Amino acid sequence: MGRARAKWDCRPRLETGRELENNDPVETLKEKLQSGRFVVTAEIAPPVSCAAADLLAKAAPLKGLADAVNVTDGAGARAHMGSVAAAAILLQNGIEPILQLTCRDRNRIALQSELMGAAALGIRNLLLLKGDDPKQGDQPDAKPVFDYDTAALTAVAVALRDKGELPTGRKVGGKAEFFIAAADVPIDPPAGWEPKSLAAKLAAGCEFVQTQFCMDANVVRRYMARLAEHGIKVPFLIGISPLRSAKSARWMREKLYGTIIPDTAVERLEAASDPAAEGRKLCLELMRELAAISGVAGVHIMAPSNEAAIADVIRDAAGLKRAK
Repeated sequence: MGRARAKWDCRPRLETGRELENNDPVETLKEKLQSGRFVVTAEIAPPVSCAAADLLAKAAPLKGLADAVNVTDGAGARAHMGSVAAAAILLQNGIEPILQLTCRDRNRIALQSELMGAAALGIRNLLLLKGDDPKQGDQPDAKPVFDYDTAALTAVAVALRDKGELPTGRKVGGKAEFFIAAADVPIDPPAGWEPKSLAAKLAAGCEFVQTQFCMDANVVRRYMARLAEHGIKVPFLIGISPLRSAKSARWMREKLYGTIIPDTAVERLEAASDPAAEGRKLCLELMRELAAISGVAGVHIMAPSNEAAIADVIRDAAGLKRAK
């Protein structure tokens, strides 16, 4: 008794869903996107740790800066703190999470259970993914499951949200207020290309989009124009990164599927006396360009092995406004 409450409270609070400060409701990610403001989400990999404090040490710099924070689910096919637990801890500490859930590690019963548990914890935002092949990780003998693909898992989340039922038709108590993201990979669209895969995800019930790295504003401009031609008009958060060095940029292009980083960016990093500072500058310049592109609702900042740089970039970008 009489102990002061710690700044980061890791104890469960069942009244989660929307944190209150000064008795005023906090605007959710969905509301921010609907308001037309330029939104910035970030991404962290939960630590290899059993301590909530280790997760919060990574997330603390983003509180009050990022509009929401993705927590990855076994990224790189390596074990980390579970994404549902990590998302709940962030939510309890005033950071709105985007829960990433992959099809790789769980069968349909477990995935359905995870979704119900996430809803019970007040987690709204979802990004449902296939998951990296275990052969790419540090335990290559691990058995992948893939009982569901992302389309099937999305259908389960939508049915929980809209019908309150499982695929068996069994009714589910409570309410799942899910706001579901689609993952996308921007390309420089060739003649005749149509966004069939993305259109199918949106038709399945996804409501906003987070993309793979696309560090070329001209590609984004052409891509968004083609999507508009096909009637796709949902909030897009373009994946970008505060690149740490030319070496890391080349690694990302080689190892991370769909990554677009132009040669001009790599050359700037190569020539810089402080590549990390140049990478943050380049990221900020790109954010300003993206904010002027019709259809771009914001950015999703990812920084493999360089998460500490994310907060600095968001802070420097304060005041960016989205194109009408």
